[in-house]
Amino acid sequence: MTTPPIRIVLADDERMVRSALRAILSAEADLEVVGEAATGAEAVAVVRELRPDVVLMDVRMPEIDGIRATEQILATLDAPPRVVVVTTFENDSYVYDALRAGAAGFLLKRAEADALVQAVRLVSHTDTLLFPSAVRALAAEHARAYAPPPPWVARLTGRESEVLRLMARGLTNAEIARLMEVGPATVKSHVAAVLAKTATRDRTQAVIAAYEAGFMNAR
Repeated sequence: MTTPPIRIVLADDERMVRSALRAILSAEADLEVVGEAATGAEAVAVVRELRPDVVLMDVRMPEIDGIRATEQILATLDAPPRVVVVTTFENDSYVYDALRAGAAGFLLKRAEADALVQAVRLVSHTDTLLFPSAVRALAAEHARAYAPPPPWVARLTGRESEVLRLMARGLTNAEIARLMEVGPATVKSHVAAVLAKTATRDRTQAVIAAYEAGFMNAR
């Protein structure tokens, strides 16, 4: 049985950027660009209509920016796509706000073609964190720490705390299971508990929440 291709929407106000992204992605047999948008509002409408698996979203666009577009997409669809921010500057506060809004990760516009293709496959098919070192650096720089820490920090069990730290390192469930010497189902249960207690959608938001809570600096 043939696996259907990963369906992608490109959202960027520069036509040349969209064309370049389309050319790279369309060259891969398992990737299919199904739509484009030149504004944030168009991105929301196109995604609602086409229901792609992945959206490559510029953060600075007319009408509404990529942050608001991401929020609207994730809030209004029962099974929303994975949103990856495509940006010029990796330490941009807009990128951090997009991650806080629910984006699964970010890519630099100058990224190599192979990195772009791998990122799309990664966010679509795996449970790992996209470019974990870059996400950690961005979170550490821009996190707006709470004082005192939010209540969820004290509610995490020891195992859940360990899992959250390993998630931040970019490890998959299988890798965490091997490191902790437990079964994959146990890790999956711990990850679900972490997401529930931190009130986050996925690994990226959990890591952002951990940095903002000061959890990553705690002993």
